[in-house]
Amino acid sequence: MTPVSKTAAPANDLRGVNLYRVAIVGAASLMGKEVAEVLRDRHFPAVDIRLLDDDESLGQLEAVGDEMTFIQSIRPEQFENVDFTFFAADPRATRAKWETARDFGNTIVDLSSALEDAPDASIRSPWVERELIERGSGRPVPPQLQPGPVVVANPAATALALLALRAEKFAKIDRIIATVFEPVSERGQRGIDELQEQTVNLLSFQELPKKVFDAQIAFNMVARYGSGSQHSLGKAGERILRHYAQLAPGIIEPSLRVVQAPVFHGYVFSIYVETEGPVSLKGFSEALAGEHVTVTTGDDSPSNVSVAGQEDIVVSLEGDSQRKNGVWIWAAIDNLRVSAMAAVECAESLTGSRPKGQIQ
Repeated sequence: MTPVSKTAAPANDLRGVNLYRVAIVGAASLMGKEVAEVLRDRHFPAVDIRLLDDDESLGQLEAVGDEMTFIQSIRPEQFENVDFTFFAADPRATRAKWETARDFGNTIVDLSSALEDAPDASIRSPWVERELIERGSGRPVPPQLQPGPVVVANPAATALALLALRAEKFAKIDRIIATVFEPVSERGQRGIDELQEQTVNLLSFQELPKKVFDAQIAFNMVARYGSGSQHSLGKAGERILRHYAQLAPGIIEPSLRVVQAPVFHGYVFSIYVETEGPVSLKGFSEALAGEHVTVTTGDDSPSNVSVAGQEDIVVSLEGDSQRKNGVWIWAAIDNLRVSAMAAVECAESLTGSRPKGQIQ
């Protein structure tokens, strides 16, 4: 297997230029912790990172770089003199607090998809944006004095759009059919806890908790949740397709099915691509490979376990036995890592709107 690249430093090193104050709302969440880690790994030039969350997490000690800091409550004054606020909380908390942060002049980066319909909001994926620029069909996002909230694209939409754009370099695509296996971490810590509790209770012959999914998820795969669930796999699929269409307009959209997998982290994809002419696996592989896409060969097969902590989309290819112009892509990504990477890259691209930060 070709080694997956480690987290890289920013393309344009911002250290020594300006220093920024950062807040993470939902700092105790899975996504909040991942954002804090990526900020450190990419050496984001933050002089101060405020960890904010609800009352249940107050006082919790978290690592930020080489230092330890406490999680504080989400009060209006916490957004004062802040440059970038990452919303990694659940959508309801984001909707309740984002306008306060905006009114204090914060640049908003939303990882909860709560602000898609907010005024001047944009759905972004820097990986796809760079691919479009290389194709000559996109251009860098210009600096804005008061940018609207940035909504980080769903990681599955990012993976599908980037693979489709790369596949088009090989040949014109006639059809894409994708099955997306979603991890329970897309439902946050409550999803993680419910899968864990279901697994333990099944093995001890006890009743299953079903507050999140209203269905058995442990040792099971489902195409829809129970009627009592507040979430929907159908809506998850609609959001993936909506983000896909906005990221790569004009590219053929996939027929999509989202399935809930009994795994904690990591998306896995089974993707069928049909092109106009016969497929050469070598040529198709060369078209896909590049920044953020690693193609494996031999007996290695990507999985949600093998991509944990990695930033790449890892894929393996197999020709279709019935159609010479068909190819199957088996792919996997770390959903939390890919989203956090995109969020921090979006903030890096927006430093032009805050050339001096709030530090005078």
